[in-house]
Order: sequence, then C-alpha cells, then structure tokens
Amino acid sequence: MSSIFTKIIKGEIPSYKVAENDEFYAFLDINPNAKGHTLVVPKQEVNKLFDLDEETYSGLMSFSRKIAIAIEKVIPCNRVGMAVIGLEVPHVHVHLIPLKEMEDIQFTKKVKLEPEEFKAIAKAISENL
Repeated sequence: MSSIFTKIIKGEIPSYKVAENDEFYAFLDINPNAKGHTLVVPKQEVNKLFDLDEETYSGLMSFSRKIAIAIEKVIPCNRVGMAVIGLEVPHVHVHLIPLKEMEDIQFTKKVKLEPEEFKAIAKAISENL
C-alpha cells in the first residue's frame, strides 16, 4: 500500500507544493511547527533514510539544501533546522523548519495557518529557488 507521501506525490491527496523534480518532492507540512515548515521526500518510497542508495541520499540532501536556502529568503528566522525522524510515516522525509528558538524543532508547539497563508508561503518559497 502506498504511503501518504506517495499519494501526495501522485496528486491523489492535495498538497502545498514548493518544488519538484524527477526524484524529489517538497511541500509544506499541514501541521507545521513554524510558518514555512517544509517536508522534502524522495519520490521513491523507502522507509528509512539510511536505506536510500548513496546517490538518492546525496540528492535528497542537495535538494533539501536548495529548499532551505529559499525558505530563509522568505521566512524571518535565525536559521532553518533539519530533522529526519521518520516514525510517523514509513517514507523517508526531511523536515525543514524555520527556527527562531530551539523549541521550534521539538514538535511540541504547532502554528495554525489558513489555506491562503499556506498557498502564499509555498508560492514565495518556490519563487525564491
């Protein structure tokens, strides 16, 4: 059975897409720690980060870097943090989270955004790639 991320990549579930290429897909987290919280996933459905082949792993990090640089141009923050946890969805995913303070990366506080805000943020990040 396909993961929720595979369904998002295929367009079966809507997302606020930030970027996409042949191998990777980036979209806003709909339950974000902070404005601009973005998920980056390989299109290939693999459960664990270190099970990716070396080329895909390196590509994921490179693609994530580009997205993080664009996030910093759009979202006021001290830096963009990265977390790879992967317990909630069995599909490798990188969290890129704009950080103002350490608590922003702890997944304990969430921000609520309206659909229009998600759309505007996704568009702004995409335009700064």
